[in-house]
Amino acid sequence: MKDEQSIKQLREFLKEDVRKRTDFTQSDQSLGHPMPPVEKPLEAGQEALALPEWRDVLTFKEDIAQLIARRQSVRRYADEALSAEEVSFLLWATQGVRRVQGERVLRHVPSAGNRHALETYLALTRPLVARDGRSFAPGLWRYLPLGHALVFLKSPEALPDQVAQAAMGQAFVGQAPVTFIWSAIPYRMEWRYRHASVKEIALDAGHVCQNLYLAAEAIRCATCAVAAYDQPAADALLGLDGEDEFVIYMAPVGKSREN
Repeated sequence: MKDEQSIKQLREFLKEDVRKRTDFTQSDQSLGHPMPPVEKPLEAGQEALALPEWRDVLTFKEDIAQLIARRQSVRRYADEALSAEEVSFLLWATQGVRRVQGERVLRHVPSAGNRHALETYLALTRPLVARDGRSFAPGLWRYLPLGHALVFLKSPEALPDQVAQAAMGQAFVGQAPVTFIWSAIPYRMEWRYRHASVKEIALDAGHVCQNLYLAAEAIRCATCAVAAYDQPAADALLGLDGEDEFVIYMAPVGKSREN
């Protein structure tokens, strides 16, 4: 059957020696083309709003073995907002910058060749309020890892419904106070790895979301990774072109109300 043949080809692609799939001497990096930006620039009229400091504010479960043992997917969330400090920590843990060394931007998650092809968006269905009074309104935001800040994008009507629709009707996604939505900008990875980038980008998304699971558990929050989403609807929600940038993963976060 055609579908069975397609599945077989995908399996062979995953098993194939990466050196057989691409000639790295012909990558844009090898050809001397400039490295793509590690972060999308602000558009005209946009303003970066710094996230609050979370250190000395949050309390943590400190036993890493306990965090790993308790990690689970949670789909029922309390009717309670997250604080700006909690979200600040979760962003730091998933795509935050550790240090900058020239063109190298080292983060808290691994990435093939340090390429970090993902962008992080937040769908806030409730405001984030910081201890110092700062507030981030409900709507769609994008994370700026270099400055550990957020930029406001838009506030769509009936955002919880739109988020759930983008997640193929999974209502729990729209009910969370915050949904992390990761997009891929494939050229960031293709610049070095060409055809092998497909596999590398998927692996990177897994690294990021696993950090979210552990970081959420550490501050007594919960999440659930979502790979079943409506690609056109998810891209349209964020205003992405679906070619040079597209949604690759989602994860709602909230306070668990599961026993």
